[in-house]
Amino acid sequence: MKIHEFQGKQILKSFGVAVPRGETAQDGAGAAAIARKLGGEVIVKAQIHAGGRGKAGGVKIAKTPEEAQAVAEKILGKKLVTIQTGPEGQVVRQVLIEETLPIERELYLGIVIDRVTASPVFMASAAGGVEIEKVAEETPELILRETIRPGAGLEAFQARKLAFGLGLPAGCIQQATAFMMSLYRAFEATDASLAEINPFILAKDGRLLALDAKMTFDDNALFRHEEIGKLRDLAEEDPLEIEATKYGLNYIKLDGTVGCMVNGAGLAMGTMDIIQYAGGSPANFLDVGGGASAEQVRHAFEILLSDRNVRAVLINIFGGIMRCDIVASGVVEAARALDVKIPVVVRLEGTNMEQGQQILQDSKLNFTVANGMKDAAEKVVRLAEEA
Repeated sequence: MKIHEFQGKQILKSFGVAVPRGETAQDGAGAAAIARKLGGEVIVKAQIHAGGRGKAGGVKIAKTPEEAQAVAEKILGKKLVTIQTGPEGQVVRQVLIEETLPIERELYLGIVIDRVTASPVFMASAAGGVEIEKVAEETPELILRETIRPGAGLEAFQARKLAFGLGLPAGCIQQATAFMMSLYRAFEATDASLAEINPFILAKDGRLLALDAKMTFDDNALFRHEEIGKLRDLAEEDPLEIEATKYGLNYIKLDGTVGCMVNGAGLAMGTMDIIQYAGGSPANFLDVGGGASAEQVRHAFEILLSDRNVRAVLINIFGGIMRCDIVASGVVEAARALDVKIPVVVRLEGTNMEQGQQILQDSKLNFTVANGMKDAAEKVVRLAEEA
């Protein structure tokens, strides 16, 4: 789950991480009032779940409260298109009004989960203020890394090593160490999957602050964090992904033309790969899980067909816990209810495979039954191209 910058800063502040003074506004008058409270000159920042806001015109400095109002009114309601939103963009519904700070240096701090070592990794870089992906690609030697032992957490010597590696003044090392330790405590205590500060700044007066904050959380741990779950902003999420969560389905929208319905995340990844191998492009990742009911399958099919980019659907089911006849029944029910016009390729393997195939054949609907994944991928890509 993602949250907004201002929400991330509120969480970090509660763990002792220094952040600029600021408040959010939903209209120009509110922005002007906050600017007056902060002393006049402020920075106005669009709040959406995406990076690259500055380059897209979503971050502006305002010299006066009146200018803050004008800037906020120009940004609010605007569809901001950044490198992370895709061409459809995100509508700005609120802005963060913050004090401006005299910046000496812009740095980077981030914590992610390293799947190879099964441990958190604390990253730091002197190249702050730009996309860390660009730094990793062009100058990877500028990214410092410390692997964290889960039982021990970030240790003080690791934080000091990173602080010295950033080239901070000697008088700031203790402050930087405490800052990093607080950031890691926030990451661990909230079951975050990402905590990123870009830029992490050294102000001219010697203070270290989080000028930006990006946090995402492990959905599977939200039952332990009711207060964080309440921060979810549904307006920032894809409507189909929201609909999928209502029925316990794992759905992620992509930009291809072949809709995929699969049981099991591993099989879903393999299905997307083989579609690409066959020359097509997946329109989504949809995992109905190992024990889905016919009703869940029907809802999954409805979600797939709600995507206007989908020109053909591949249903790839390996029947273990989930029976193929249940999948077939759900698909037939949904196809009849929705009056499906696009081609549907079905590959069933495993428990009650024959019964499932018979249900599809008896339905008299336009299903294409495939033999194996390769055959299924080739057929669905061809049908999508012809549609």
